[in-house]
Parts: sequence; structure tokens; C-alpha cells
Amino acid sequence: MSEDSKLHDFLAELLRRGGSDLLLVHGAAAAIRKNGEVEKIGDTPLDGSEIESLVEPILTPVGAAQYRDTQIADSSYRIPGLGRFRINLHRERGHAAATIRALPVKVPVIGELGLPSEVGHLAGIRRGLVLIGGAAGAGKSTTLAALVNEINQRDARHIVTIEDPVEYEHAHVRSVIEQVEVGTDAPDFPTALRAALRQAPDVLVVGEMRDPESMAIAVSAAETGHLVLSTLHTTDVASAISRISDSFPMERQNTIRQELAMAISAILTQTLLPSRKGGRVPAVELLMIGYGARQHIRHNALQHLNQEITMTKAKGSIALEESLARLVRNGHLDREEAMEVAVHPDELKSRLRGAA
Repeated sequence: MSEDSKLHDFLAELLRRGGSDLLLVHGAAAAIRKNGEVEKIGDTPLDGSEIESLVEPILTPVGAAQYRDTQIADSSYRIPGLGRFRINLHRERGHAAATIRALPVKVPVIGELGLPSEVGHLAGIRRGLVLIGGAAGAGKSTTLAALVNEINQRDARHIVTIEDPVEYEHAHVRSVIEQVEVGTDAPDFPTALRAALRQAPDVLVVGEMRDPESMAIAVSAAETGHLVLSTLHTTDVASAISRISDSFPMERQNTIRQELAMAISAILTQTLLPSRKGGRVPAVELLMIGYGARQHIRHNALQHLNQEITMTKAKGSIALEESLARLVRNGHLDREEAMEVAVHPDELKSRLRGAA
């Protein structure tokens, strides 16, 4: 069996079983991740050199150069008739290893993701920075794509997305959408962002806030009237702000907080939890930014942002504990599971009082 054929067989099995990621690690059989759990799909342990020979030839030229220079590469790959994939080739314990994610064909719809209805309102924001936070695998990119889809279905706007790689391919519906892939269409996020701003987009989508330069450009674009949507590895509303400001040198942190206070419109954080009904469901925290939140960000009093969620509930904000309570009431979680996730267990108990 050729190396191409063997890798294609692994990827075909990943899709057949409905998994999200193919895991290739030295000394272990090929495995997939499905609904957060790992399942083996092979019997024979793989060797690092075999993994490298399977994956390195399918990297883009930029990805191959990355791997030669740093031993880490991110790339995309398309198999006609099978689908598109995101590749991360790296090394661990001196051997090559890879994680290959299946990129979905169907663009997600907000109403089908199990998210609270309030999240859909984010697509109606006209300007400012909207951040979507969560750990790896929390569904951030899916929510981001669903918001873009909502805008595309409803509004005639010019949308530019910058991703590494492009995960969901959007058709032009009411909007015109340009999708820039880092590593293929542009060398890096800052270069792509600067170029995108010269194209006068109404909506700028940054797949991930990765570096201070990209963050500064995105915040500036939001300040000057663009709607900027992006994701961030963070677990709650307050840490989203600190994650951005702490990325800058100490002498610039106060300045970036002032700019953030003016630019930011909403922060959504989410996590995926196993549902008692099967699959996984999102628990979220959403803060619609108002005057009070801007003042707390400006003065670095981020511990008060949780209170702002309660105070701006009428504007669409949702506390994590309210999201968890809804999941309990809908039969997706039991009380004990929800309590383990809650940041404020007493508040969750209060919200669940009287629930069946």
C-alpha cells in the first residue's frame, strides 16, 4: 500500500466513524477523536519516520518550509471526493507526530448548534470587536462561521476572513466573501490583516488572535468602524481581556486596555460538555459590553465584569450559571455535572431551585 493510500484510508475511516481528528503518534496505533473521546482505528503501532513520510509530502510549500525550519507545521489538504483537512505536523520525544482535523463541508447554522438564542444577536452588531473564547476543541471556529453565515444570509456586506487554514468555505449569498488562507494566500496574519483593511471590508474575520501585532491591528480596525470577529484561547470573559493586554510589553498594556475599552462590543466564551442525550452541548458566558464594562476594562478592574453580565442581562448577556441551568432544565446535564463546571456554584443552586 502506498503512503498516500494508507493516509487516505485513515482519513476515510475518520470520516466514516464521524470523528473530528486523526491522531498519529510514534509508538501508538492510529486513532481518532470522536465526541471528545479517543478511539483506535488500527492495530499496528506507527513509527515516527513513517508518520513523517505519510504527512510531510502533503504539506503546502509554506508548511513544508515551516517544518524544515522549526519542526512544526500547520497546513491544509484537500482530497477530491473525500474532503478538506487541517494538518499539524510536529515532533514529540524526538519523533514526528501529527494531528489532522476533518474540516466540515456544511456551513453551520446558529440555530442548529445548541447555543442560546442570545448568541445569534451577535450577528446584528454593526461595528466593534466581538471575541469568541474557549479552550481548544470548544467549538469557537464553528460559532464564528455560523455568525458569518448569519450575516451572509441577511446582509449585503463585504466580508473578509483570514484563517489558518480556511475551515468553512462560504458561498456568496447576500454578501461578498473573500477568504484568505495564511500560508497560501498570505505569509502571516499581520500581513493579511493590513492587506484586508485596504480592501475596505465591512466585516473582518480573524480566525485566531495569535500575536500582539495581529491583536493591535484588529483592535484598531474595530475602533475605526469595522466589525471584527475573532477567537481567542481563554476560558471566561475577564481572561479574554487580560489575555490580550498581557500579550503586550508592560509599558503598552495600559494603552491597549484603553483601546480595547473603546473597541470591544461583546465577549462570548464557550465550552462543550457531554450531553445525557448524546453528543456534546455548549455552555456559554456572554457579555454585551456597556458603559460599566468599558470603565472596568479601562481601569483594569476585570474582577467586576462578572457583575456586568448580570446587570446587562436585558441587553442579551448570559451568565455561565444561567447557561448551565438551562442545560439542566432541558435534560442535557444533571445537577452534579453542572456544579462541577460552574464558577459560582451557589449562584447555580439558586437558579436551579425548583427545577425538576
